[in-house]
Amino acid sequence: MPELPEVETVRKTLIQLVANKTIDNITVYWPKIIKNPLEAEQFIDALRGETIFDVGRRGKFLIFYTNHYALVSHLRMEGKYGLYPKDEPFDKHTHVIFHFTDDTDLRYRDVRKFGTMHLYKKGEEFLKPPLLDLGPEPFSEEFTEKYLAGRLEKTNRKIKPALLDQKVFVGLGNIYVDEALFRAGIHPERLASTLNESEIATLHREIVATLTEAVKKGGSTIRSYVNSQGEIGMFQLELYAYGRKGEECKRCGTLLEKTTVGGRGTHYCPACQKL
Repeated sequence: MPELPEVETVRKTLIQLVANKTIDNITVYWPKIIKNPLEAEQFIDALRGETIFDVGRRGKFLIFYTNHYALVSHLRMEGKYGLYPKDEPFDKHTHVIFHFTDDTDLRYRDVRKFGTMHLYKKGEEFLKPPLLDLGPEPFSEEFTEKYLAGRLEKTNRKIKPALLDQKVFVGLGNIYVDEALFRAGIHPERLASTLNESEIATLHREIVATLTEAVKKGGSTIRSYVNSQGEIGMFQLELYAYGRKGEECKRCGTLLEKTTVGGRGTHYCPACQKL
């Protein structure tokens, strides 16, 4: 699933592709992707004639801003946007097509059909699900060491599931939790409430640093992720832990191990991240 760095990279490329394009019509081939309004025809009628002025991001969600609306889109596992000439053929995995007045199409393709789209009037998008209950952005002033400590000390969960909880703060998924915990030297099965002040300060620093570096590298290309122009991210070349089971730790040479924590495959170094 694309995490914050990948979604931010998609946002940056999308704004270059669709800014100031006007929607002539929309074709919806898989209506279940549209979660609000409940009827696809209402979705189409609302956006017909609207111009896309900006593309924002909240956590792992993209937000397309038009004259009157905010379209909140989650890519989930396999969702992808791409801009194509109107007459270019498309395959069976293309489920929503935004037809622009300049004879180009913005196409949403999703092999697993897990993606979602919620349409709200501008100003309402943060007052209703799915954005309503999200925690702060990791790059925001609200996400401080004190805030992180306050959230972790109140939970009985292990640190990895706690960091994956988008209500605590947004943006981290399986890849970057493993990376941040490795960099901070914290075992993923450690109880979150047992971290001391120094460990939380280190963890906070490494969360921000890991995500910052990943954004600069365009995200990590794991399996099928590419940005909206078909370009791969390069941060996977910098990974210390994720996907490196059986390889030598870049710090100490110990073979990395993989376990399951909170139902998620989890990579760590048994020497650098002692439980």
